[in-house]
Order: sequence, then C-alpha cells, then structure tokens
Amino acid sequence: MCAICGCGVASTDGQLHPQQAEAPHPIGPHADHDADSDHEHVLSDGTVLRHKHPQLASPVQSRVLDVERALLADNDAQAQLNRRRFDRAKTLTLNLMSSPGAGKTTLLEATLRRLHGSLSVSVIEGDQQTSLDAERIRRAGAQAVQVNTGKACHLDAGMIDRALTELTLPPDGVLFIENVGNLVCPASFDLGEHQRIVIASVTEGEDKPLKYPDMFARADLVVVSKIDLLPHLDFDPQRFAEHVRRVQPRAKLLQVSARSGEGLAAWLDWLTAQVRALD
Repeated sequence: MCAICGCGVASTDGQLHPQQAEAPHPIGPHADHDADSDHEHVLSDGTVLRHKHPQLASPVQSRVLDVERALLADNDAQAQLNRRRFDRAKTLTLNLMSSPGAGKTTLLEATLRRLHGSLSVSVIEGDQQTSLDAERIRRAGAQAVQVNTGKACHLDAGMIDRALTELTLPPDGVLFIENVGNLVCPASFDLGEHQRIVIASVTEGEDKPLKYPDMFARADLVVVSKIDLLPHLDFDPQRFAEHVRRVQPRAKLLQVSARSGEGLAAWLDWLTAQVRALD
C-alpha cells in the first residue's frame, strides 16, 4: 500500500492522509511477521524468493501500522458492498492494472470499437491528474467517469463507491476499472471486482512477474500487449509466460495488439465468456 512508495494514503472517507511515519516500516500481507525476520515465497517450481523484513524502529511506526491495517479493513468492507452491488446489477466488473503506458486505455478503445454495441460497457478511469483517458473512452462510445487520486497511486473501494453515483451499471454488461498505472500499490486494494487483469507490454521486459510478484500472483488474466512490436524487440513471450506461471500457475495468458488487431478476437471471446459465467 501507499507507505511503500511514499504517497498519501487514500482512505474510504475520501481524504488523502499523508504518511506520519518517520522511517520505513513493514506493511502489507506480511506485516505481522517478526521484526527483522526472514520471509520466504516458494514458487510453483520450487524456487525460493527470500527477503528480510525491516525492524520496527519506534512505537510511532507501530501506530502507523495499526492505522494502515484499519484502512485496509475499511477498504475490504466497502469492496464487499461494491461487489454485492455489481452482482445485483449482473455487471461483470474487471480491475485493469499495469505499469504506466502498458496500453490499458488503448486496449479499451479497441475493445469498444469491436463490440459495436453488442455488449454494454462502462468505464471508471483512475489517474492522479487529468481527465484525458475518460475523454478518450467517451469518444470511443462508452460512458466513463474520471477519478483523480491526487498523490495516491491507486484506486480504493471508497473511490469506486463514489464514482458509481455518476455511472449507470450496464446490466449483463461490463464495468472496466482502469486503475492508476503502478505495479505495486493497486495489488493490495480490493475494489469489489470479479476479475483482476494485469496488462504487461512487450516493451517492459520478461522479468516483470518476478520483480512484482504480488501484482501477478493476484491476476486472473495476464494480457501481453503491443505484440506488433515483437519483431523489433528481444522480448521472449514463452519466457514471460514461464515467469508468470512461477508466481501464478492458474492465470490465463493472452497476447494482443490493439494497433494491428492480433489477438483481440480471443480477448473478446474471453470477455463474453466471463459475462455469461456471471449469470
């Protein structure tokens, strides 16, 4: 969550809360481990990733840790309410996550053009500033709400709840939530989505699943984007897939190019199947 990268903490009350800690401290899924202890991630192929948790330096940091746990608990409670709302509306909700520039918005534009109204789509766009992406989505033919997070580097469930007051959920359709471009913090925040999609472009290299295992380990689908650039790069799709399998053996992988259209038919088939499965 936000203390890792130093941004303000966005809570479900809609306010940005700057960090009060005086030094780095452990947070997230392993925050309850002993201070200064070794922790291991054992991958599916037996590979062990080992790291040491930093020692808590002061009671101030312990109090901050308690606050962060409370924020995550509040977020998870709101996420459950969001999910019930999506279920009642029969709206498939997808959380799109990636690093900046991986092609989330471009993929959404290409998706809207190819659906031709056959499937209703709404979009929540998350960025720190500007409404540029929401404007692109509206021009492509879907309703979109822009959420600007300010200093926060991720969306949270409260932000989604407030965005829904400006958005009509499409029955038997899809709500795309385009998260802030970041491979760290968005992984920790449940928004109420049904599926998590991680998009990684071929320009980013094959090692991203190993460098950011928390993000990929929680993915239901991994989309490799910009494959039209493969002839110009050293990116090895098979090696990337192997790295994904090491951290998330169950994730489905797709390869697409929004520019050339390659792979988009398989992407739309997957999308349609998920909508049907929600009934």
